[in-house]
Amino acid sequence: MTPAARVQAAIEILDSVIASARDDGPPADGLVTTYFKARRYAGSKDRRAVRELVYRAIRAAAETPASGRAAMLALGDDEVEALFDGSAHGPAPIADGEARAMPGLLPGWIEPELSPLIGRDEWPALLERAPLDLRVNAARGERETLARELDAAPTRLSPWGLRLPPDRRIDQEPAYLDGRIEVQDEGSQLIALACAPADGQTILDLCAGAGGKALALAAAAPGATIVASDTNRARLSKLAPRATRAGAAIETLLLDGGREARQLADHEGRFDTVLVDAPCSGSGTWRRNPEGRWRLTPDRLAKLVELQRHVLDLAAPLVKPGGALVYATCSILAREGAGQADEFLGRHSAWQAQDALAVGRVDGPGRLLTPGHDGTDGFFVARFVSPC
Repeated sequence: MTPAARVQAAIEILDSVIASARDDGPPADGLVTTYFKARRYAGSKDRRAVRELVYRAIRAAAETPASGRAAMLALGDDEVEALFDGSAHGPAPIADGEARAMPGLLPGWIEPELSPLIGRDEWPALLERAPLDLRVNAARGERETLARELDAAPTRLSPWGLRLPPDRRIDQEPAYLDGRIEVQDEGSQLIALACAPADGQTILDLCAGAGGKALALAAAAPGATIVASDTNRARLSKLAPRATRAGAAIETLLLDGGREARQLADHEGRFDTVLVDAPCSGSGTWRRNPEGRWRLTPDRLAKLVELQRHVLDLAAPLVKPGGALVYATCSILAREGAGQADEFLGRHSAWQAQDALAVGRVDGPGRLLTPGHDGTDGFFVARFVSPC
């Protein structure tokens, strides 16, 4: 591919990303992969260059651009704009006064929604390219040994974490294939740590998804009973092969959306700890998925906040007297974090907040982790103790 053809390819992918963001379709990384599956002629250097252009443009525009061209022009890069030359397979020349996406970090409506702990000096870190974090399977390996084997640096906050550069591939590493490591951001590892898992406990991961945190809980406490539950069959089905690779025994419970309370009635008072890793805006992971800024709207946020409230109230009766409910979101927005935790305590006045972690910053009844302050994805976590 010529340099101009690479720019045109990036523009075409960006058009797909913009449409997908508006329609809540596939993520950008999947769209990049799909684009090149149909274009086998593109070499590895071409794919890498196009991908870099796509993500540069996504990070450059805070608001959803009108088109891929407008997004690319938001870069304000003279070398890129010189390739809008009308050459074969390249983009057409730039017209006088052609619309450009407005450069920026965050959509204007998001700023008042941020946790007040996050100053403007932290905004750039929310979109910087994230490292590759690994979690050592404590039931199968030691961090020091794996750090040497993988030439990785131990993370600062998690006792299970290792960190590698963003481009490092690990899916064919022996340590991955034999279940000694899993890909998991350090902040996500800390959510499992906040659950204080111990042998003999019964722990429910109520919104387990593909089971990343359930696997971390099982590795930290092999003698605990871990139950992973979700309403999404496709996502939950991904846990079984991961658990087999990790040597983890994890029960699964598929729930029927809208009928969860009836299905969970037999489990009331069963669990020492219930983890609610609630559906959220994903704003804490924008450095990995920067097009998430284009997907989020005030209406979507309001619906997510209502869903979080519902799941918390669903979880509370499942906790044993004196047990713990751990609430977490990969979000940096106040309504999804401290605001939601405050409201839970207002509805359940007999419950007590308990400091979940000794890291991050105190944010209302919980703790906030952010890329700029902690070097992790953005997470809010709070721990509530049930009345005896």
